[in-house]
Amino acid sequence: MNIVIIGAGISGLLSALELAEQGCQVSIYNQTYAGQASWAGGGILSPMYPWRYPRAVNHLAQHGKALYQTWNEKLQPVTGIDFQIHETGMLILDEADFEVGLNYKTQFQEPMQHCEYLQREQLEQVNPHLAEQFQHAIYFPEIANVRNPRLLQSIRHYLEQHPKVQFFDQTPIQKFHLQNDKVQYVETEAGQKVYADQFVLTTGAWSGLCSQQLGLTLPIRPVQGQMALIKAPAHWLPTMCMNRVMYLIPRMDGHIVCGSSMQECGFNAETSEQIQQTILDAAYEMVPELAQFPVVQQWAGLRPSSPEGIPYIGQLPHLDNVWLNLGHFRNGLCMGPASAQLLRQLILKQATTLDVTAYNPAQLLKPEILAG
Repeated sequence: MNIVIIGAGISGLLSALELAEQGCQVSIYNQTYAGQASWAGGGILSPMYPWRYPRAVNHLAQHGKALYQTWNEKLQPVTGIDFQIHETGMLILDEADFEVGLNYKTQFQEPMQHCEYLQREQLEQVNPHLAEQFQHAIYFPEIANVRNPRLLQSIRHYLEQHPKVQFFDQTPIQKFHLQNDKVQYVETEAGQKVYADQFVLTTGAWSGLCSQQLGLTLPIRPVQGQMALIKAPAHWLPTMCMNRVMYLIPRMDGHIVCGSSMQECGFNAETSEQIQQTILDAAYEMVPELAQFPVVQQWAGLRPSSPEGIPYIGQLPHLDNVWLNLGHFRNGLCMGPASAQLLRQLILKQATTLDVTAYNPAQLLKPEILAG
């Protein structure tokens, strides 16, 4: 089976990986905007405050850590690149979420969401750098983070040497040619016609623009998120920390990712001095000692916002050979492996490991949206 994947962020790369490993011939068309949210995000392998999200989001996300561990074991010997899945655990400092977080743990019994209530003495043992003002927290020991730039580099390197995969970088798809309820071929910006059995959209924040030619209007819009990076000594900050939707994510080499903002400003990916200061203020509030270390990088990315953050995974109901794997909003990294696995199972007509109903475009898209 020949498959064209349009978009080379984490959803596109993982989809290609799943399909190529099953023997499909995969061509990946990498738009000029590829990797926006995938490269820019923090890589927490859990939704932030999972009780604030629909169950459909958590059903995908709970498989992320284990699937990344499996892929890392397979890819690292070939690529020489470690995903750096960092087993730090997470401290949530928002007092208003303590009770609901503990209740969520009891209700759903998901291993990743096991948590414990800690008072100050216990907190100091888990993370001695936490500000004195935080006298208690809930601690999630199983939550890890993945170093997403290394993750994408490894998958990309593995696919580049894969006999079933071809990359077409900086090759935007400009037109979809439809006939008899199918895409007959797509046309690149340079006018090249590309034929395939199946076409997969993994176009992230740009999905709303791409979908218009396919006779629908996807409710996907870009939401900017800004981040900052502080360099501390290796293993200096022992845990991830979260307070009022702002987070600290320690990497193995001492870099600490600080984020993140939420702003609707179209496709603008420029940083703002004011927002960056807000991020750093939140970081220093959680861990005051961070102020002694240098800020080494600041950046912004565009998330693919969707209603309720539930991704569209599956076949378009009005086209026989067009599939979606997009709209993951803030949780593309942690939902990505299970999303790609589910897409592969659907395309290849295999038994599915999850109930597909919640992600089915035919269920999520209203008739007027499908009418374009």
